[in-house]
Amino acid sequence: MSLKDRLVEDMKVAMKAKGEGKVKLSVIRMARAAIKNAEIDKRQEFNDTQVIEVLAREVKMRRDAMAEFAKAGRPEMVKSLEEEIAILMDYLPQQLSEGEIRHIAQAVIVDLGVQGPKDLGKVMGALTPKTKGRADGRLVNQIVRELLGL
Repeated sequence: MSLKDRLVEDMKVAMKAKGEGKVKLSVIRMARAAIKNAEIDKRQEFNDTQVIEVLAREVKMRRDAMAEFAKAGRPEMVKSLEEEIAILMDYLPQQLSEGEIRHIAQAVIVDLGVQGPKDLGKVMGALTPKTKGRADGRLVNQIVRELLGL
């Protein structure tokens, strides 16, 4: 079953659940709309990898908004966004731990023969496809900067 099919099935289940599935239903509808909009922009039907990229982008947008709401002192919005992120994470692949990211980053640095901090772009360029959808980009960037001594 493709990821898009799974979203449709879960949406049906959430619709039948009435009140309990309200948040999940709205998040799934939003995710499906984001996927559809991206498909229209690219003029192609998305495969699971592309759907994961869209969902990861939606999670990132919510994390960014969550930080802003926390700064503004809006705990109810932070809680709401945490729920939405939890629902979206069900559709993303298993996230890499910090140790796994560190291990992959070190392997990339060794493979590229990186000398110092000036090669951050090279490392990130090679590392991003390996962690796409499986790790938060900020965390990856932070680990790479730490390993390069920035």
